Amino acid sequence: MHMPAMVTLDDLAAMNASDPNGHRYETSPEGVLSVVPPADSEHAQIASRLFAWLIMAGWPAEQVLQVAGIRVPGPGRDGGRIPDVSVWSKAPPRGVWLSVAELLLVIEIVSPGSEAMDEVTKRREYALAGISQYWVVNRDDALTVTLYQLSSEATYAERAKMPLAWLLQTDPGDHLD
Repeated sequence: MHMPAMVTLDDLAAMNASDPNGHRYETSPEGVLSVVPPADSEHAQIASRLFAWLIMAGWPAEQVLQVAGIRVPGPGRDGGRIPDVSVWSKAPPRGVWLSVAELLLVIEIVSPGSEAMDEVTKRREYALAGISQYWVVNRDDALTVTLYQLSSEATYAERAKMPLAWLLQTDPGDHLD
């Protein structure tokens, strides 16, 4: 099989569906392809803890999704990203690449080698897409979570930084607008 000159979101969906090793394929609005290795067990545990925290606080399960694809709008084309956890204002329609229109929060869990992608590239893309909040969980000893809020300049401003254990002792409503 050969790689197309321009990878579309349909191509990405097919690549994600057919990869026997569980890689995630994403693309920026500029067309830059990223291949993300399968998550390890610590990554999965962090995602599960965040998911359970949100559900236990009363968020409907239909509005808290793990590894759901989102369509990241760009000037010439759309990119496709697959955040680790996403929170929606209402249940999104069934689809592979969901619109960011009702997306309230995207959470990315940093994996070894994904620091620049999560801290720089996705942070810029999600802000330009108008997603109001972006949280990044670093895999340091404290599992530090940085909470970013969208500013009027379409960039993220750091709102808070705390260990995951502290965050999970709070009410999600204290952090989500």
